[in-house]
Amino acid sequence: MYKLKTHSGAKKRFKVTGTGKILRAHANKSHILNKKTRKRKRNLRSIAVVDKTNVFQVENLIPYK
Repeated sequence: MYKLKTHSGAKKRFKVTGTGKILRAHANKSHILNKKTRKRKRNLRSIAVVDKTNVFQVENLIPYK
C-alpha cells in the first residue's frame, strides 16, 4: 500500500494521547475578545477531546500520528 499524505493543517491542530483520544483547541479565542466574559475566555483556554462523530474524519487527516 502506498504512503498516505498527512494534512499539514491538521497535524498542527490535533494531538493524540497515549490511549488514542484526539485532542483539539477551542475556537473563538483569537479576536473580538471585549464582549466575551473572563469566565468564557478562561474556559476556551483548556483543551478538549474531539467528538466521536468527527474522530474518523480527523484520523484520516493524520494517519501516522
